[in-house]
Amino acid sequence: MTIKILPARLANQIAAGEVVERPASVVKELVENSLDSGATRIDVDIEKGGAKLIRVRDNGHGIEKDQLTLALSRHATSKIHSLDDLEAIISLGFRGEALASISSVSRLSLTSRPAMQDEAWLAYSEGRDMAVQLQPAAHPVGTTVEVLDLFFNTPARRKFLRTEKTEFTHIEEVLKRIALSRFDVTIFLKHNGKMVRQYRAAQTELQKEKRIAAVCGQPFVRHMLKVELEHQGLILHGWISTPEGARQQSDLQYCYVNGRMMKDKLINHAIRQSYEKSLSPEQYAAYVLYIELDPRQVDVNVHPAKHEVRFHQARLVHDFIYQAISSALVEGQHIDEPEVTQSAFHHQTTDDGTVSAKISPQLLDAIDKTPSYPGREKERSDATKDEVRESVPSRSWQQSGSAASSAGFGSAGNRSQAKSTSRQEAKLYQQLMNVSHETSDAQSSVAVQQDSLQVYDDDMVADEVMVLGKAVAVIQGKFLLMSSGTSCCMVALEKANRLKLEKQLDAISQPRKGQPLLVPLSLKLSQQQLSCATQYQDVFLRLGIELKKRSADTLMVMSVPQPLRQQNLQKLIPDLLSYTSCLNQNDQSAALASVTEWLADYANTAQSDYTLSQAIQLIAEVEQLYSEQLPLDDRAFVRPVDFSATITAFYS
Repeated sequence: MTIKILPARLANQIAAGEVVERPASVVKELVENSLDSGATRIDVDIEKGGAKLIRVRDNGHGIEKDQLTLALSRHATSKIHSLDDLEAIISLGFRGEALASISSVSRLSLTSRPAMQDEAWLAYSEGRDMAVQLQPAAHPVGTTVEVLDLFFNTPARRKFLRTEKTEFTHIEEVLKRIALSRFDVTIFLKHNGKMVRQYRAAQTELQKEKRIAAVCGQPFVRHMLKVELEHQGLILHGWISTPEGARQQSDLQYCYVNGRMMKDKLINHAIRQSYEKSLSPEQYAAYVLYIELDPRQVDVNVHPAKHEVRFHQARLVHDFIYQAISSALVEGQHIDEPEVTQSAFHHQTTDDGTVSAKISPQLLDAIDKTPSYPGREKERSDATKDEVRESVPSRSWQQSGSAASSAGFGSAGNRSQAKSTSRQEAKLYQQLMNVSHETSDAQSSVAVQQDSLQVYDDDMVADEVMVLGKAVAVIQGKFLLMSSGTSCCMVALEKANRLKLEKQLDAISQPRKGQPLLVPLSLKLSQQQLSCATQYQDVFLRLGIELKKRSADTLMVMSVPQPLRQQNLQKLIPDLLSYTSCLNQNDQSAALASVTEWLADYANTAQSDYTLSQAIQLIAEVEQLYSEQLPLDDRAFVRPVDFSATITAFYS
């Protein structure tokens, strides 16, 4: 067949198909143009779902008279002028095809007036084969675009439009996304002359939350967490839902890159991975997230509808998003955690001279809801009064019989009830933690916590820790006080985390499965490090670390085990190879044990302060990994606690 150049009208119709999919596409392009023009108010009028009329009016900068005709030409734009501009796009539109493509399939009129002009001018175009007509008009500063009879000259495409209600629903969704991207802009939406949506400009946090509620609904606002993180020019901020706010469909997922709405695969993967431990496969997270970075570090010109982008440092962006959301979810688990204030421990003296403790209902509920773990059916054995009397002087026991009873040494019937016993333990613990009830400031409370618990030394005679019971409290943010039979013990949380990592990395019994990196990490290493990577390749593979040599001085990190996923691999892998260069071990089993121990130490980054929920979760994970075979004889992990000195002090 003969090759021919397409007629201009036919070429324009084809080009319009890329831009104008349905009325919502027209609204998106026109509103984005208004935002690029600096508008602070945008009015959108729709009739018949957009098939009859789409009118977008703004108070932006406007277009000068001599540029109105040019504005309706293909590939005409004021937003980029050179290749450098294309590499650092900061505007929403940049291709210069929106108005030309829309006018080729509709009857379009463009009325505009810039501030420096005394009068406004109207440009009219009907189909691309019609010349643009100019005439004066009355109009305030800004621009109005009217699109009449969409697809009037392409009936084949018009018949594919859905019902009026469906098309307007798509327009609403487009404006919802835009309303979330620009809180500083007021947007009004009318349909068939009736006001449907009003998004007023929001400046304060409360006003922003109101707009989020208007778009996403009150359930999202009730379960949302605020996210803010900045690292090396990358900024992520916005709101995410807690696992309790998960949805059955992905209809509340809004993500913006430099103000542009995105449905990018890399971003979606990072967010899904952040929630993989919190949500079931049939649940979906809800979020409104904003990613900001240097425009030169992202290419937005890779998708016809501009829904996807390409990041120059894709792996960095992926891990940055994952880390920010994962951290927010962990912190969010403890927002509603009941905090025991000093008023909960404050003692009052009753009329008979005895000391009673005010216990907050929140603390009692927290004790009641403290979960039991596998293998903890026998949390405690009944303590008799004789056993208690042996640890307390007889004079003190006689003088405070009623107080001791209220502290948890009451009848056997009460002790048989788990919830009642838990509350009695809480009362006893509060009394033990408050030797001086006249002192109520927080500093004294911390001092009591440090001085009132006596941990057995190795040379002291004490019962061995046989079982870990319920968690009672976190001491100094690093130790967990737990019940143990008829007494208590203290667990070192840093050591517990070390034990967890040892089990997670243990590859002696069976190889560990590595998690592939979304974007393999490329590292330039020394020849000695590359040689170690080859020599101990089997050891690394057994641990789930897959390394591939790319060139004479470059190594690719393909996968790592889950415990190392959050580590800085750019530092970890070179350090690991430098460590293996000092092993000089031909025995693979010995090398595996040494590398495992080194990785466990490396990954065991000390957490500044544990909350009670974090400590409970950590101990539960350790118990599950060790299958009820915890090293309870390891004094670096757990030690019994002696309360006798503190109890005696109450009666001295």
